[in-house]
Amino acid sequence: MRKIRVLVVDDHTLVRDGIRALLTPVADVEVVGEATNGREALEKVKRLVPDVVLMDLAMPLMGGLEATRKIRREFPGTKVLALTQYDDREYIVPVIEAGARGFVSKMAAFSELTSAIQALYRGDSFLSPTAAAALVEECQQKNTIGEGKDPYQHLTDREREVLKLVAEGYTAKEIADMLVISLRTVETYKTNLMKKLDIHNRTDLIRFAIRKRVITV
Repeated sequence: MRKIRVLVVDDHTLVRDGIRALLTPVADVEVVGEATNGREALEKVKRLVPDVVLMDLAMPLMGGLEATRKIRREFPGTKVLALTQYDDREYIVPVIEAGARGFVSKMAAFSELTSAIQALYRGDSFLSPTAAAALVEECQQKNTIGEGKDPYQHLTDREREVLKLVAEGYTAKEIADMLVISLRTVETYKTNLMKKLDIHNRTDLIRFAIRKRVITV
């Protein structure tokens, strides 16, 4: 019986070791390699040709979202299963749109993980209940937005640029230096864009930027 070749991608050694230990007894699954970031994952996919990649999202050098897009484009025979501690819609929807064929929370039962791996190998998709609910909510929200104007479309090019930099964690002073504008002008752009988006704090601004794929995770 041919085993399902799995690559585990996570920047935490304990997580990778734990997943390997859990999957080792599974008769039809073989962990063929590990990677600590998205860049290394691409190299391992090319060399090892796994059937399924268990992909974390938040990693250094290259995050799971970008790595998933590249795997989908460059290695269509390899399926990506997002495996992350984040189960908010802001994380689930972008990674599915990027090309992941499944989504499982790290808080899920081990049986759910094995079922997901087997489903992707068969050519099916697998969504945890949380992920499925998030996609339904996203579709409903898009229908609502479709009835009016997407607030993101109201932003000017410079406001979108400031939105991206703020969401990436740069200070107003750093943004002013990067864009060669005054600190006061940066604050004006920031105030205007938050007013147009009806957003009132940086946390919600980051969530919005992730949802619109202005930034990646």
